[in-house]
Amino acid sequence: MILDRFRVEGRVAVVTGAGRGIGRGISIALAEAGADVVLAARRENTLREVASIIEENGRRALVVPTDVLDSEQLDRLVARTLEEFGGADLLVNNAGGTLPGPALQCTDQQLDDAFHFNVTTAFHLTRALAPSMAERGHGAIVNISSGLSHLVENGFVAYGTAKAAMCHMTRLLAHEWAPHVRVNAIAVGATETDALAMVTADASLTKQMEDLTPLGRLGTVEDIGAAALYLLSDAGSWVTGKVLEVDGGTVDSNWPFTMPSGLSGPKGG
Repeated sequence: MILDRFRVEGRVAVVTGAGRGIGRGISIALAEAGADVVLAARRENTLREVASIIEENGRRALVVPTDVLDSEQLDRLVARTLEEFGGADLLVNNAGGTLPGPALQCTDQQLDDAFHFNVTTAFHLTRALAPSMAERGHGAIVNISSGLSHLVENGFVAYGTAKAAMCHMTRLLAHEWAPHVRVNAIAVGATETDALAMVTADASLTKQMEDLTPLGRLGTVEDIGAAALYLLSDAGSWVTGKVLEVDGGTVDSNWPFTMPSGLSGPKGG
């Protein structure tokens, strides 16, 4: 049965940013498909809520409050995973993000911070878990990137640059670690989560974004969870080093605000 290839029975998944939004959706999707899940995020209370849903699905959940910006806490997350489950098979690097702002106001430190949050933390955890994943024989990683890794929009120089680096890190690791561990990414489009709530709270802004999206709606966490399950399960066993665009068909940014550049002068050309 083709549907059996989407099952991840008996596999152990580690998901960062698992308490809310996309991380929560992916964690629940993996549990429904048979995985035990190690849940990492800063807020323990939200992780406990996700854990209870996973346990209702008959799977095990390990809650490990983690600030991914602290490398010692990442190492503790790895140690707890190995201690509890003996290793990991699947990893979702979901934690990340950077607030938008004009490029002229983006400091060197802010650019470094965006890179560290979105790329370095994911690499640290990936590097630490990859040997265990290879030994267990089902290693698969999904990095959660963004449509702004390849689309353009004012105000996203730090975030977009960092996510573009994450995408190419995905390709490089996939090449280096094949055939032992598969590494893919999802370039996520505008998805209804808490992070987008400041926009979706305004019906007119929501409609503007929907009108700019060929499929006529924003994404849901279930959309992203389904894509992640494909890439992490045997259904995607012949896929590595790829960035899957899950974005409603957007080829241009659907961000509803225009942020001025702050530059003035003669036009080029």
